[in-house]
Amino acid sequence: MFATFFHELKAAGLPVTLREYLTLMEAMEKDLAGRRVEDFYYLSRSALVKDERNLDKFDRVFGHVFKGLDLIEQALTADIPVEWLKKLAEKYLTEEEKKQIEALGGLDKLLETLRQRIAEQKRRHQGGNKWIGTAGTSPFGAYGYNPEGVRIGQDGNRNFRAVKVWDKREFKDLDGDVEIGTRNIKLALRRLRKFARTGADDELDLDGTIKGTAHKGYLDILMRPERHNTIKVLLLFDIGGSMDWHIKATEELFSAARAEFKHMVHLYFHNCLYEKVWKENRRRWNETTPTWDVLHTYPHDYKVIFVGDASMSPYEIAAPGGSVEHFNEEAGSVWMQRLLDTYSSCVWLNPVPERDWDFTESIRMMRQMLGGRMYPLTLEGLDEAMRELGR
Repeated sequence: MFATFFHELKAAGLPVTLREYLTLMEAMEKDLAGRRVEDFYYLSRSALVKDERNLDKFDRVFGHVFKGLDLIEQALTADIPVEWLKKLAEKYLTEEEKKQIEALGGLDKLLETLRQRIAEQKRRHQGGNKWIGTAGTSPFGAYGYNPEGVRIGQDGNRNFRAVKVWDKREFKDLDGDVEIGTRNIKLALRRLRKFARTGADDELDLDGTIKGTAHKGYLDILMRPERHNTIKVLLLFDIGGSMDWHIKATEELFSAARAEFKHMVHLYFHNCLYEKVWKENRRRWNETTPTWDVLHTYPHDYKVIFVGDASMSPYEIAAPGGSVEHFNEEAGSVWMQRLLDTYSSCVWLNPVPERDWDFTESIRMMRQMLGGRMYPLTLEGLDEAMRELGR
């Protein structure tokens, strides 16, 4: 069964390795999970899931592999979390259902009976009103009916009567193509890291202190510079117009990037890059920075990230005077090419869903100009973009 679990996780697209599987098996041999399904769930999740975006996939596979009687026989014992179930009952049961349970002896009696059934039952059971199984009226099992049951191994609700659902998934919608938040963005941006020890010696060098003390025979405290991410980022935001629809996502990206990158410069543009950019939108008409100055101020080792929907008139990219806000003497494509010639590491993050890109000519043009290095502003897209910049 555990081998099946491993193969099912691989088939579902989770990047689990044989070493991680063997670690889980070693933990099981040492009985770290005890004999409770919840303990095994958390143990296996800790050993096999490295990225929280895969939690939903893991839960689906776990519920599929360890469902029904197989789950009960191999992973459950009489150690039911009584206090948890009591709180769940108080939250979800109606007054009528509470009275029915009390008439049968109360929730304590229901759980005690479940413990006894698990200890006594030796095989799979179908139908009936006593044993744990399926399609019966026993309070314990799946696909049956009882007004105050403990549901185990069932895909979903049928009568909305279960006191406890063992296989209820706790996580959802953490896949790579869902709406992103600042915390998840930070996790994706962390792929773009290059650490070095810079600055003053203000961090304790524990290993060096131990070695020095052992060698000299007295306490020899050694300090060292703190490690910092040395990656330098130039972040260019499209602002205004259709980008107003994507303010939340771009604000979250900006917040996360500012927290992750020590060396980061952010500038604004509208629709396409032209001869000037700006630092503050409220002063965009009075205080601008020539794009030439940007290209000559920040070295070629900066990583450039454009953030915009690339949704505009094609003339704004291809023709002089095509800008909707001013008369640009040179086409936007000319300035884009100058930037690409200066910075070899450059990507474009687009908040428009990728499935819609082919319907907008300007998106196709911009994507072609960047050599295909346009990625959707999703967790999966961010992950791919950071891999590209890290090459």
